Formats: sequence, structure tokens, C-alpha cells
Amino acid sequence: MPCLSRRARLGILVAVGAAFALASLLLPPVAQPLAYHHFADQRPLLGLPRALDVATNLPFLLVGLAGLVVVLGPKAATAFARPAEKWPYMLFFLAVALTSVGSVYYHLAPDNARLVWDRLPMSMGFMALLAALISERIDLAAGQRLLLPLTALGMASVGYWHWSAQAGNENVLPYVAVQFGTAALVLLIAALFPSPYTRERDIYWMAALYFASKVAEGLDTELFTLGSLLSGHSLKHLLAAGAAYRLVSMLRRREPKRPATAERRQ
Repeated sequence: MPCLSRRARLGILVAVGAAFALASLLLPPVAQPLAYHHFADQRPLLGLPRALDVATNLPFLLVGLAGLVVVLGPKAATAFARPAEKWPYMLFFLAVALTSVGSVYYHLAPDNARLVWDRLPMSMGFMALLAALISERIDLAAGQRLLLPLTALGMASVGYWHWSAQAGNENVLPYVAVQFGTAALVLLIAALFPSPYTRERDIYWMAALYFASKVAEGLDTELFTLGSLLSGHSLKHLLAAGAAYRLVSMLRRREPKRPATAERRQ
């Protein structure tokens, strides 16, 4: 935004991030509803319980592997003007692939203990994407320095939720703040800081698909009763995987808007 100075734009990001962090710390604890584990589609297939909720996790594995091929393959030369920019994306796609494994494990026998292994890779992915946008749109060194601390913070939010549940004072708010706070910051960075690459609007399509996946998740039973073909939760998996695939497509097609200078190659 040319009407705002760089300092003002950074100030907005810090304020929004701090607001989510403070909300997660100061608001009364919120427990994970046990009804969350009671999914609409309980149909087995070939002995596999909740077959479609399990099977619709396969796209996460395929998309994660496709992303790693792009990041580590020859296309990386045009997708990343500075080689270091690829590391947050590599962690993001690794997290997407691991989400497939964790979510399958969870949906075979849904409970809080198994949900930890579903949410751990997702928290890694949220934070890795945030670090990726910081690296390429704001400051490369800052994004690289923040990658591991942000990832650890995301995973810690899941660990805290699980620990608080075992301690009898369950609080899922820190994980919620990581998920939605990261989404808000990614969109703000996209809006406030121009990308040095083409295809920059793809990040909004990715966000739209992810938002649609959350809506589908909330309408799990309602969508299932429409025709008993696909539940809202199964559709959530497909839409969220589609959101990640939009990022794969963006990296495959994008190019620097202008030739990289010697300074950008360093």
C-alpha cells in the first residue's frame, strides 16, 4: 500500500499478531467439545471405519509430495529468486504430507489423544507459510530466523492444549489463535506488501479455498444429509488439499517480476 509507510505496515502486522496472542492468553479457557469427534459419516468400507473421512486424506499426501518436487526440483530456479526462500515452503509441503498421515490416524479412532497428531503437522504448515511470506515479501533474513521459532510456537500450542486437557483445565484457544491468527497475518502481508513474483493473487484463491473448507467442516451433518454422498468433513479435507495445491500451482507458474539483481541473489 503506497499510502502507508513500511513502518506503519509492519506496525499493523505486529498489532494483529499481538491481539491474537493476547486473546489466547487472557480470554477464559475454552475446551475442545467432545462432540467434535462425532462425525456425520460413520460408514465403513472394506473393514475401514469412517472410510471417506479416512480416504479423503490421500490428497494431502499427493499435494505435499507434488510441492516438494517443485521446491526441490529444477523449477525452483525460477520460483525462487533467492535459494533460501524455498526452505519455508519445503517445511510447508512436508507438513501437508504429514497431515495426511496424522489425520488418517485420527479418523480411524477419533479422540483428543489422536487429534494431537492431526494438529501438530497442521500447526507446522500454518507457521511455515507465514515465514515464507515474510521471507519473500518483507525481509529474507527475518523470515529465515523466524521459521523455526514460529514452527515451535505452533507445535507448542497443540502441546499446551493437550497438556491442559490432561490437567483438567482444557484450553484450545492458543491453537485456535495459531490457526486463525496465521491466516489473518498471511492475508495482511499479501495485501500490504507486494510480491516480487507473478501469480501473487493465487494466495487469495488459496485463502478462499481454505475458508470454504472451514465452512464445510462446520456443516458436516447438514451436507451429509443432502444426499449422503459426502459429509462436510470429508469435503473439508478435499477443499483444504485444494488450497495447498493452489500454492503448488503458483510456484510452478510464477516468475520474478523483474530480473534478480546481484543483491537479491546474495
